[in-house]
Amino acid sequence: MAGASMKDIKLRIKSVESTMQITKAMQLVATSKLRRAKERMESSKPYITISQEALSAAVASCDDVTVPFVTPRAEVKRRCYVVIAGDRGLAGGYNANIFKAVAAHAEGFDYCVLPMGRKAVERFHRYGVESLTDEYTRVEGISVGTCYKLAEMLIEGYQSEKYDELWIVNTTFLSMMSQEAVVSRLLPIEKPADDAPRSPVTTVYELGAAETLIQVMPDFLAGRLYSALCDAFASEVAARRTAMDSATKNAGEMISDLRLKFNRARQGAITQEITEIVAGAEQ
Repeated sequence: MAGASMKDIKLRIKSVESTMQITKAMQLVATSKLRRAKERMESSKPYITISQEALSAAVASCDDVTVPFVTPRAEVKRRCYVVIAGDRGLAGGYNANIFKAVAAHAEGFDYCVLPMGRKAVERFHRYGVESLTDEYTRVEGISVGTCYKLAEMLIEGYQSEKYDELWIVNTTFLSMMSQEAVVSRLLPIEKPADDAPRSPVTTVYELGAAETLIQVMPDFLAGRLYSALCDAFASEVAARRTAMDSATKNAGEMISDLRLKFNRARQGAITQEITEIVAGAEQ
């Protein structure tokens, strides 16, 4: 009985050690990717900050109610969500938090999605949600040029009234240990509040505020998509690194416990053998 128990424990230790090697390797890969992902994320922020300020100024100056990007539609019949999830799993609650945010925000609305990342594509395909395209299964490799094509496609769908609102759901990188799923509206653009601080610089529009909005919208939307993708990928890598680090530590603790049990079982087997030898000698 003790021998069988020892054999089972040894097999279990070997299995956990193999798992720990995998989690340790994934942790190292995530660590190596994280630095580049953070650099790409940080380099995308200045463009978004500046373009957002310029866009807000143009929206505040635009009094033309016919501009489709500014005026909300009387009835929101359908929404479109750009959902940025992970390329793979084993990242803690990263993907689950994104899908929970979409489900909560879209509750009660008819909606379609533009899934980005293999997990998003698989998720919405499995639940039968209409996807604009299933082409983008790798978040890591999406370029600015691709984002521009996506922006044109999304604007065309909005202008043709395939949907009445455009939202983006992605994860923002707060720190190595903290990432947050957020839902933001892309179209129509919200006008700044009347009491919002205004830039002291007066902007002169060569084409007028309304025409400027129409001209720059594809560029702004492409930049917004690219920045969200960079943010999401850095968040995914950080979440995976944290999850794999935790899994590696748990595996180490499990191996220590199993080795302790193995030593106790072996000690018990030795004690039993000595007892049997002494009992035989006395007879």
